[in-house]
Amino acid sequence: MQRKRIAIAAVAVAATGAAVAFTLPSMAGTNPSGGAPQSVAAGDVAPQLLAVMKRDLGLDGDQARARLKRAKWASGVSSTLAAQTGKEYGGAWLTKDGMTLKVAVTGQDQAALVKKAGAVPVLVERSAQTLDTAKQKLDEARSAAGDLTGWYVDAPTNKVVVVAQPGDTKSAWAFAEDAGLDMDAVAVKTAPRAKPLADVRGADPYIINNSARCSIGFAVQGGFVTAGHCGVEGDTTTDIDGGAQGTVQASVFPGDADMGFVAVDAGFADELLPVVNDFDGNLLPVAGNTEAPVGAPVCRSGSTTGTFCGVIQAKNQTVNYPEGAVTGLTQTDVCAEGGDSGGSWLSGDQAQGVTSGGSGDCTVGGTTFFQPVNEILATNDLTLLVSGGEAAPPAEEEPPADAAADCAGLPVNGQSSIGREGATQLQPQGGAFQANAGEQSACLQSPEGADFDLVLQQRTGQGFRTVATGEGENGTKTLTFNGQAGTYRYIVASTSGSGTYTMGISVP
Repeated sequence: MQRKRIAIAAVAVAATGAAVAFTLPSMAGTNPSGGAPQSVAAGDVAPQLLAVMKRDLGLDGDQARARLKRAKWASGVSSTLAAQTGKEYGGAWLTKDGMTLKVAVTGQDQAALVKKAGAVPVLVERSAQTLDTAKQKLDEARSAAGDLTGWYVDAPTNKVVVVAQPGDTKSAWAFAEDAGLDMDAVAVKTAPRAKPLADVRGADPYIINNSARCSIGFAVQGGFVTAGHCGVEGDTTTDIDGGAQGTVQASVFPGDADMGFVAVDAGFADELLPVVNDFDGNLLPVAGNTEAPVGAPVCRSGSTTGTFCGVIQAKNQTVNYPEGAVTGLTQTDVCAEGGDSGGSWLSGDQAQGVTSGGSGDCTVGGTTFFQPVNEILATNDLTLLVSGGEAAPPAEEEPPADAAADCAGLPVNGQSSIGREGATQLQPQGGAFQANAGEQSACLQSPEGADFDLVLQQRTGQGFRTVATGEGENGTKTLTFNGQAGTYRYIVASTSGSGTYTMGISVP
């Protein structure tokens, strides 16, 4: 039996008894219009994707390229500003035109940093950290959410938004109040309740336990990622021809994510491709996994409806599915239908996530949520395969930089104090920050006569975990880390002595 290559094709699948949409491996060799999909070279935006963006967003080729380029720039600037402004950072978003980056901060000094970086500052009352803490209270109370649609932090309004079903805003206000939120920080909107986009149809691979079908999200070293509702740990998968394919190694749904990882058998290891099937005869390249900001254009591919584009509307949203609430999803105005679940999301050639669920359809439009791919990679220590034959940077520690480095010479720098031996501090400025995939570095100079440790942690679905530790002598610690895009924080800890230290950070 000849195996078909596993493209990160958003191929439709569904599981019996599950309410989420699935897709299948082995579909890279076919497409709805007939014939084999054609590969698209990496680099410029695939012309097929530009055509869909014109249809769905009304953008010509130059406008679409400009929007995607601006979104990538905004992602890097937002990451640096989040690190520079620390606990006074309030979030970032691109305006409706997709070209203006606004960054919320709680102080005038931070506003000056935003202007210097080429973005527009917005002074707000509440920091992102404050709003995230408020949202966490809602997550902890989710068992009392009833039929609410979900909730999320909305940076432009500087509030936590609770989404109720049409005609039932009273329950949303009561839910927020019972959870102990400051009601001045709450807004209520209405939208239909989302559901997983499952669709049971015959003969569409891949097959889970010889009964349910699901979709591939993206190829990674050793297998592929998909939605968490596409099987539980230990389930076996087969290809479209019924040949043994792999085993579900990780699955989360509902709860902290909708993420899954299938490890393929040895015979499939060389067949994993860093492309997405657009179901119109083309294979779109995947060149990386830089996370696009709110307001950026994004496109989804699924076997039921093909490829559609829209805009990212919100992040870190909790969606209250009938099966249970799922946290950390990204909201978009892209349509989807049953059978599209598990499929691939791209912003240009950058992987964004896998389809989770939504409401509406591609006739009248709708809202669709995806599970961010970077959280799947970080939680499961996976490496995304990218076009050009090379893998995305693995999350591993590199040799430390020169111990004599000048910490104040790094882009994000400053001083702080630890008052007693054994105490710790979070940096930058007591908070966490977003970083794109690539190399980041840090340097710590301890006060004279003291010795402080430096630790870098990355946030996963199970909380923060240590990914790198500073090394060095004579009171100076340095580290360099080459990892996936995600949320990070530094910990400075006094092992002996106290006093004022200097720290510098470089963010990719």
